Amino acid sequence: MAFIRLLIVDNHTLFRQGLVSLLHSEPELEVIGEAASGEEALQLVPKLRPDVVLMDVKMPGIGGVEATRRLVERMPQTRILMLTVSEEEENLFAAIQAGARGYILKNADADELLEAISRVHAGEAMISPAMTFRLMKALRSGGVLAPPPELPLTSREQDVFDLLARGASNRQIAEALTITENTVKTHVRSILEKLELRNRSEVAAYARRLFS
Repeated sequence: MAFIRLLIVDNHTLFRQGLVSLLHSEPELEVIGEAASGEEALQLVPKLRPDVVLMDVKMPGIGGVEATRRLVERMPQTRILMLTVSEEEENLFAAIQAGARGYILKNADADELLEAISRVHAGEAMISPAMTFRLMKALRSGGVLAPPPELPLTSREQDVFDLLARGASNRQIAEALTITENTVKTHVRSILEKLELRNRSEVAAYARRLFS
């Protein structure tokens, strides 16, 4: 794991303290700041420039989703991992559409959290297994963000596009669509070429503009 500088955003002091204690034991991680609200996060991130922000969803005032949206707009390089008790699908979808790179539940074990931090820092996506199931269920039931017909994507590429926009990894997309990861990579390359985008982050930003 590369050295990673973290900012924790959560309105519960005891939870922040416990998280700091946990992360402090990891030599590759450094907690460089704490914020108790979305407002504080918006002030601290430009000053401290953390590699990864651990963001709660529900907070008084500016909530985590809105804070994420504003931070990503102002600082596109900011990588945000939602760390929350909320298992509501709408919060997951809203967070991913706002630009969060991951969504982990607070009942996750330490190894899952550390893996999520590492993957998000590396530019990958990470969604808690419990929430991944909900994401896949939504896709299968038709609760998707399929692009308008005028976009030059095949039906399968539209499925992949939707999951990319929600922050799913290649492995999660492969599991949801019952295809191989190599096939997913082929579809991703085709989507990027057709839409003239450079990477997965630009796909998510494109989707936010498309459906805002």
